[in-house]
Amino acid sequence: MSSSALLLVIAAAIVHASWNLLAKRAAHVGPAFVFAYGLCCTIVYAPWVLWILIFDENTWSWPIISCIVLSGMLHLAYSLCLQRGYQLADLSVVYPIARGTGPLLSALGALLLLGEPATARGLAGLLCVVTGVLLIATQGKINRLLQPEALVGVRWGALVGIFIACYTLVDAYGVKILLVAPVVFDWATCATRTLLMLPHTARRPRQALAAMKGYWPLAWAIGVLSPLGYILVLYALRDGAPVSLVAPAREMSMLLVTLAGLYLLREPVGWGRLLGCCAIALGVVLLSWAS
Repeated sequence: MSSSALLLVIAAAIVHASWNLLAKRAAHVGPAFVFAYGLCCTIVYAPWVLWILIFDENTWSWPIISCIVLSGMLHLAYSLCLQRGYQLADLSVVYPIARGTGPLLSALGALLLLGEPATARGLAGLLCVVTGVLLIATQGKINRLLQPEALVGVRWGALVGIFIACYTLVDAYGVKILLVAPVVFDWATCATRTLLMLPHTARRPRQALAAMKGYWPLAWAIGVLSPLGYILVLYALRDGAPVSLVAPAREMSMLLVTLAGLYLLREPVGWGRLLGCCAIALGVVLLSWAS
């Protein structure tokens, strides 16, 4: 991975960690909050998208439109399955499985479907990152994922990971092969997700507004930060970085969130999480040397 692509991924990880720390404060609001920050994102980035559409050369075709719509549906399915998984199983099971299988399947899909070359360093870095994610999320107790009571969470986490891999590959195809501007692509998929959620929100507008009382500042902040983090990733992909390296390197955000929890929130960090941080750091180093 080139130094410029690595810097984009590192910046994206910082932004991703930042908005996830903010989102944690509104986790109980539910779908109303997801719709709200999607709406804020659509409004905030509209001028930038309009500028690109007016002053840059843009080619539109049915493959591009289909790719954008498919990406929006996959992103929405990911969000809804993640929320459903959290309702039926423990977050400590669903989250690590999702964040571990997502980059793993993305990398395998890129190798098999997009024809990206595999390297020993890249595969070693991928395994280090996946192991680090599992160690951080389970606090070093990975074996608890194999217990019978955890199977529901494992199934939902794996399903979420599949959707992560699917939208990662579709988005990479959109910006690398179809050459859609990353800002335009992300904005269009965000607008698609928001429109798909509109009928559900419109049926209960008063409940949605009541649930969002006091949370609009957070929605606006996440509406700015969440797309920005992913736009940086899309630029790294467009500039030639392989999906099989970028997808696992994005999980550096888990390292940053853990460190933020330690130093900012004074959360306890045991040996498992510290070992996970070291594994992710080593994995990112290996990924940066992989090509």
